[in-house]
Amino acid sequence: MAQIRPFAGVRYSRTQGLDPSDLIAPPYDVLDEEGKRSLQAKQKHNIITVDLPHLPAKTVGPDAAYAAANDTLQGWLSSGILVRDHKPAVYPYTQTYVHGERTFHRRGMIALVKLSPFGEGHVVPHEKTYADAIEDRLKLTRATRMQLSPIFGLFSDPKSQVTGLLYEDQGKPEMSATLNGAQNDLWTVIDSKVENAVIDLMGARPIYIADGHHRYTMALQYQKEMIKAHGGPLPPAHPANFCMFVLVGMQDDGLLILPTHRLISGLKGFDIESLRKVLAPVANVTDVNIDEDQLPHYIDNVLPKQAAATFGLFDGRTRKTHQITFINPDVLKSVDPDHSPAWRQLDVAIVQRYLLDEVLKPKFAGGVEPGRGYTAYSKEVAGMTDGTKYQIALLLKSTPLHALEELGKTNEVMPPKSTFFFPKLATGMVMNPLY
Repeated sequence: MAQIRPFAGVRYSRTQGLDPSDLIAPPYDVLDEEGKRSLQAKQKHNIITVDLPHLPAKTVGPDAAYAAANDTLQGWLSSGILVRDHKPAVYPYTQTYVHGERTFHRRGMIALVKLSPFGEGHVVPHEKTYADAIEDRLKLTRATRMQLSPIFGLFSDPKSQVTGLLYEDQGKPEMSATLNGAQNDLWTVIDSKVENAVIDLMGARPIYIADGHHRYTMALQYQKEMIKAHGGPLPPAHPANFCMFVLVGMQDDGLLILPTHRLISGLKGFDIESLRKVLAPVANVTDVNIDEDQLPHYIDNVLPKQAAATFGLFDGRTRKTHQITFINPDVLKSVDPDHSPAWRQLDVAIVQRYLLDEVLKPKFAGGVEPGRGYTAYSKEVAGMTDGTKYQIALLLKSTPLHALEELGKTNEVMPPKSTFFFPKLATGMVMNPLY
């Protein structure tokens, strides 16, 4: 099962007088040009300069872009902006954030996880990957020989044994930084007794990727390249055999998954009565009597309490909200019989394979794939669904955590944009050198 180990990370120096909040960044793939410029304007040494050398994200850039990123990285290392720790460590990592009216503390650790191909070992995916996104990260890794950002992994820790060990005697964090309203705190554990106990406990637990599928797949490809260059199997402790993760217990009360709502365009002749008629054999479409400004409350507090296979729909033209409840939660059985019942009853699967593929595309978009956008934030839905760019919004409940475990048993992956773990991990807290 899972094999983890400590590592001597590369971190921003604490002796340079730099504000850590100006140095860290969100995951590269959530940023556009404006977002990148904003981070660089605050601090030229922000990690995004290295981590996102080419835009748009997830596309393959020229070799020169990745070479320039490495030049910047090596300059920071030479000047002491970045320094490597002297001893291997496990790094407890906590994010404190507010959502709704609650304050959450998501506690985890940063450590290395031994690589294993999907379906053959202890690391379990839940999303598809795409070639260009993998090649982009591979070119950056070849150039820098550094894993700049961690994979987000989940493991079962019902009694908080792992988390309890790591946080038992922690004092003041060694690094604290705020990003997008979330406080990020980092500690170091170099106690061999604690490290060995954590390693032993983790050895019996699979790890489910929450975020970072492309970077993990890239790490597998990079390992293959290193094996080829070496002329055979790598030594067991070779850095290319491992990948940096943030590992969080599935039962941690700071773990929050938001739904990703679908914003739809390209519809012709759409109105709620026409949809009601089309769906009548399989679903009930009812009106939700709320004003537009009450939509976030409905999305966050009312919709999650509804029956299985229930969705909201906000009409950008009429500014009205409706609710779709499928009579049979396994409505996909006849459409996708080869998938497991767990997959077929995912809300994201029903939206994609039934509402979009079987209803909106053929009935209201002339057989053409409808345009779509996404948001995980309930307060953005009404403003983005203006009736022109996006005509309607399909509103979802969060994908439950247990679905990752269920689909892991059958090696099935979810449709795109199935999970949005909030908040995103910070890049730049610690980095993993591959040398």
